[in-house]
Amino acid sequence: MNILLWILQVLLALHTTVGALWKLSNSEQTLPSLSAIPHGVWQAMSVLELLCSLGLIVPAISRRLAVLAPIAAACIASEMLIFSALHVHSGNAKHGQMVYWLVVAAICAFIDYGRFVLKPLARPSVT
Repeated sequence: MNILLWILQVLLALHTTVGALWKLSNSEQTLPSLSAIPHGVWQAMSVLELLCSLGLIVPAISRRLAVLAPIAAACIASEMLIFSALHVHSGNAKHGQMVYWLVVAAICAFIDYGRFVLKPLARPSVT
């Protein structure tokens, strides 16, 4: 289970880093359902995403920082749920993007559950 959690954390960190870089180079107006987000908040979200990406990976280096992984996953899940709520609120009839955000949020929730309950704050083992 620990290996699966680390694989998911690395993939989520890569996904979040790409999303943060995309946010830095694109406006919130690119996605009509997210146009309610102010530009400053949009830019701040990209910085938060980069920090969350680091928080998912840093526990591999220092066990003392292991609590960062589930916190980072919870932040990313919260962002995905906010995006989904904005999408519903916008009245957009196409729900493909919302399903994507909800899947990412579910993966984050699994990482949280895994790190808090199944395999609490475990570092990858080197064998």
